[in-house]
Amino acid sequence: MTTSPRENGIVAGRLPDPVLQENFCDLHAPLDPHEAHVAADRCYFCHDAPCMTACPTSIDIPLFIRQIATGTQDAAAKTIFEQNILGGMCARVCPTETLCEEACVRETAEGQPVEIGRLQRYATDTVMAKGIHPFDRAEPTGRTVAVVGAGPAGLACAHRLAMLGHQVVVYEARPKSGGLNEYGIASYKSVENFAQKEVDWLLQIGGIEIRHEAKLGQHISLEGLQEDYDAVFLGMGLGAVNALGLDDAKVGVADAVDFIAELRQSSDLSKMPIGRRVVVIGGGMTAVDAAVQAKLLGAEEVTIAYRRGKEAMAASAFEQKLAASKGVRILYNVVPIGVTGNGSLTGVTLAYTESVEGKLVLTDDTFTLPADQLFRAIGQTLSAAPRGLEFEKGKIKVDAAGHTSAPGVWAGGDCASGGDDLTVTAVAEGRDAAMNIHTVLMGGK
Repeated sequence: MTTSPRENGIVAGRLPDPVLQENFCDLHAPLDPHEAHVAADRCYFCHDAPCMTACPTSIDIPLFIRQIATGTQDAAAKTIFEQNILGGMCARVCPTETLCEEACVRETAEGQPVEIGRLQRYATDTVMAKGIHPFDRAEPTGRTVAVVGAGPAGLACAHRLAMLGHQVVVYEARPKSGGLNEYGIASYKSVENFAQKEVDWLLQIGGIEIRHEAKLGQHISLEGLQEDYDAVFLGMGLGAVNALGLDDAKVGVADAVDFIAELRQSSDLSKMPIGRRVVVIGGGMTAVDAAVQAKLLGAEEVTIAYRRGKEAMAASAFEQKLAASKGVRILYNVVPIGVTGNGSLTGVTLAYTESVEGKLVLTDDTFTLPADQLFRAIGQTLSAAPRGLEFEKGKIKVDAAGHTSAPGVWAGGDCASGGDDLTVTAVAEGRDAAMNIHTVLMGGK
């Protein structure tokens, strides 16, 4: 990305180190044992609990909370990991306010749900800190499976397959494993290198080899993997970013995902360049993560510009409130129609939108925001799509079991058609595909 110091106002070191460290500390402090027991005591332990139904990985939430309440957090962690092997990261990044906690009976009755996400983190962190891996590997089956992508879907698939006795080789395009958990979320959501610690812990199951800097379509091919392995799982996510359709090839214009990745990999936040006036185009979690972190790095003005109304914004109400609390301004019903500047960005021109018979149309009402940095966060598309597969709405078409149109090839996570683009959904899809792969490899239908 283009964020080197320039005359247009993109500079590093806008804030002193102590302020940066405070700004990027843990968003939600972990519960101590007393706090965890108090939080657990609020749970009604509902029969047919709505929170469990709302969880994409179907964790038995009442059970693990009861286990915490009775002082058996190791058992609570195993309950979580049985369904979601990346339960530690999901406890940090899941939009629980729109999933399990929104469905909580306490939320319905009192407007204050049980803190399910923080309780999940308490249980999983406790076990991981002990170095305990709660699962044993089955006897080797003699079957080998290739997994493309070491993100949430790929890791969940690989772990379940290894646990069932298969030998798994994971091919990852980047230097580190973790996918979006490592490169794609705000730094304040996952501190102290947790994503890599979680990967190392997951690999304790054995039977999994990860080969980094091995990109599908460049270093490996789907046809080659089909020849060399008994099954293939594709979980490489989405690599390309949608374009704005503007003449935006200027210094100061970049993709939000690249900015977030660079920040996540930075060992010295004081060296991260940021503009004085920053505009983020988009309405999802990536837009909010980029905007909030720009503000935390010292940008004086940060604006999110979203084309529709507040109720349509993909970022949750919590994320929108978080952005506002950090001083980010959100403009609704606006779209960019041009950028200004001679080589370097100086402004973004936006037009107001309105809905006419359900369709979004531009009005003649326009304005220009002064800006020296603009981030695109308007969604991603599948890059280097493998040949020989069917696609649906730009993603790999899969059935309910994750099977693609190609024999012996499954897919899950962001690259596949189906569920929401969430870490927890990707975990569920990788886990479920692994179970179907196992069934097929062992002679079932």
